[in-house]
Amino acid sequence: MKKGFTLVELLIVLAVIAALMAVATPMALNAVKQAKASQVAQNLQNIMTAEENYVNTEQSLPATTVDQLVSKNYLSSTPTNYTIDTKPTPTAWDNGQVKVTIKYNGGDVSVADVKKQNPNVIDGGSGAPALEATVVKWW
Repeated sequence: MKKGFTLVELLIVLAVIAALMAVATPMALNAVKQAKASQVAQNLQNIMTAEENYVNTEQSLPATTVDQLVSKNYLSSTPTNYTIDTKPTPTAWDNGQVKVTIKYNGGDVSVADVKKQNPNVIDGGSGAPALEATVVKWW
């Protein structure tokens, strides 16, 4: 009697592996999608916190770029595809406050997915997730 596997046994094993991969692949892709949304939500929050710290510590108008926050050590590195928008234009305080919007322009996550991670996230236009806050001059 020969030892080994028959062709039918090998085909059954391959069919079982294929079925498992068909079930596991969508779950893995969804996990990657949720991880990216979580990363974007965390970066938006970190940039907003850095912006608020910048205004309160420097006692100045908000930073207009993420690079400004990095250069002053309010952020440790520059995350890509994030912009800072301030209204009114940060040349003067408007009644002691400025509205700051941090927007992610990567285009690889939806606002709904990021909103699941942080309910304060809004649509910053064109489906870009954004975080908005009013920075108040306290001094």
